[in-house]
Amino acid sequence: MLRVPFSLLLLMMMTAAAPAGPGDRETGGDNERGAPRSRGRSESIELPKPDRDGELSVEQALERRRSVREYSDEPLTLAELGQLLWAAQGITEPRRGFRAAPSAGATFPMEVYAAVGEVEDVPAGLYRYLPDGHRIERVAEGDHRPALFEAGLRQAPLAEAPLVLAFTAVVQRTASRYGARAERYVQIEAGHLSQNIYLQCEALGLGTVAIGAFHDDELSRALALDDGERPLYLMPVGRPR
Repeated sequence: MLRVPFSLLLLMMMTAAAPAGPGDRETGGDNERGAPRSRGRSESIELPKPDRDGELSVEQALERRRSVREYSDEPLTLAELGQLLWAAQGITEPRRGFRAAPSAGATFPMEVYAAVGEVEDVPAGLYRYLPDGHRIERVAEGDHRPALFEAGLRQAPLAEAPLVLAFTAVVQRTASRYGARAERYVQIEAGHLSQNIYLQCEALGLGTVAIGAFHDDELSRALALDDGERPLYLMPVGRPR
């Protein structure tokens, strides 16, 4: 059995956990913390500060977590939208840029989009979450839920929910460090985000369901994704009916 000196093992662990530097990112795509680059001069909306002291315990949220496919017509609030986005990709350690969901080598391949239909104080549109600054940037105007409904095999929750979250990934950010293994790591990370949203929904009294069945090309067009970015998950969110 090969024995690895403890000092070398510790160095390997620290290297794997540390955020990647600028040279480990997709060229021209991100800053040194992996935050997405802004698409020009799009409208940006600051989100309320996330609540870090909720009333529901983690254990209670785990026990209650269920998939919810039917939603009321009541809109979500801006604070609820911000809380959900923070749970998915919010920065929880500002000094080093660590986020709410674990990422292999802190390469942060994930992007989170919000197709807003009925959210108070937010015009209908497609928005991308910018963790740095806890804000959303408008990608396109208008209600994009019908397009997601069509791309998502016409599944009813995508049409009924006041909000649909979409998780996408730029695999190259992780592949630059881990090569072919990145495919697996990115898919695992998408699961981390999804579970965070499930648990945050329970804490907020909301419902969601993870949807992985959709036409990739249609969904990519609906989200106006850049080359090298691909969709992984859809999560409609609303108040349970």
